[in-house]
Amino acid sequence: MQTSTEPAALDEARAAEVAAALAEAGPAADPVGPVTPAEHAARRTRCAALLAAAGLDALVVEPGATQRYLSGVDASLSERLTALVVLADGSCFWLVPGFEVERVRGSAGDVEVLGWQEHEYAFAPLASALRRRRAERVAVEPALRAFQLAGLALALGQETLPLATGLLRDLRGCKDEHELALLRSASERTQRALLAVSRLLRPGLTALEIGALLRHAHRLQGMSGHWDLVLFGADAAEPHGSTGPRRLERGDLVLVDTGAALHGYQSDTTRTWVFDGAPSERVAQVWHAVHDAQRRAFEALAPGRRAREADAAARAVFAAAGFGGAYELFTHRVGHGIGMEGHEAPYLDGGSEVFLAPGMVFTDEPGLYVRGELGVRIEDVVAITAGGATHFGQWQAAPTSPAG
Repeated sequence: MQTSTEPAALDEARAAEVAAALAEAGPAADPVGPVTPAEHAARRTRCAALLAAAGLDALVVEPGATQRYLSGVDASLSERLTALVVLADGSCFWLVPGFEVERVRGSAGDVEVLGWQEHEYAFAPLASALRRRRAERVAVEPALRAFQLAGLALALGQETLPLATGLLRDLRGCKDEHELALLRSASERTQRALLAVSRLLRPGLTALEIGALLRHAHRLQGMSGHWDLVLFGADAAEPHGSTGPRRLERGDLVLVDTGAALHGYQSDTTRTWVFDGAPSERVAQVWHAVHDAQRRAFEALAPGRRAREADAAARAVFAAAGFGGAYELFTHRVGHGIGMEGHEAPYLDGGSEVFLAPGMVFTDEPGLYVRGELGVRIEDVVAITAGGATHFGQWQAAPTSPAG
């Protein structure tokens, strides 16, 4: 789960402390390089095969994660349509505003780039380009904005255009070995950042100040796009909490949910622990129930099983511990897909009929939230393997530290 904050500025002395704490937190994660142009081309080829198998002629994709996944191009999302079109015959092309043609051509490799002019708008030129390529059965990504969908449907003379929801889940849902290595390294770096920052906590710090430490720890490890949610005590009794002016005190229950991106692939880790003190009997009871639920959900992950089984496994633990087996205190799903987006399909919710397959990557993040009292969530990234599932990094071991 993610809630971005704007961390406070970090002075030079604190920056040096973060670097030293990182060195003490253990060895750096293995280096992993970015996705290459050849890999992007292979993805477009696979997308074309999926289109053909689905009886579709083309897929239209706006700027966003899927467009980056297929091309490596980080185009801007605006009112002007910048579309990547992949065809079932294996070809593809860009349609971009006329003044953007040369800029996109510089990063598009050998993919054709077509321009449209302001007076004609994008939809007629796109429809014309599709017709020239005899593409009649045109699908769109689910994230295509409504006004773009309406304009394209009008230009193509179709009342509806099918959403490529299942196709994109098949395309992006199962990660290849390079993607798995990126996601593993991203998770390990975030866990290392969390452990380093936990050693720098002092009474009186605010959530934003802790966020600044986390951001710098991520940056020192080559990550970008940092976000964090830092909550103390009863502030964590809502899953997304609220970051207020409260300052950290000894004995506080601290919940930190944080992540960043490594070459475009996301991390997402949550740890809950008692700062500079021992957990009360109540805190220990809740923390161990969440810890047990996380492991039980993990054990329910295997090829051929339905995604909903992991959510049910976690709730069974809570029911047995007296916390309710529905949404009484565990108020959200047990996990979500993660890859180039922090949250992406498929999801580990109680209604999902998706069958798990090797290469799918999820968060495993049960929690218990008692309003006015406390909130505990533990979150790790896990991946489906041929024989079950694997875990990235280390599990949290105890409620006294975020360490494994």
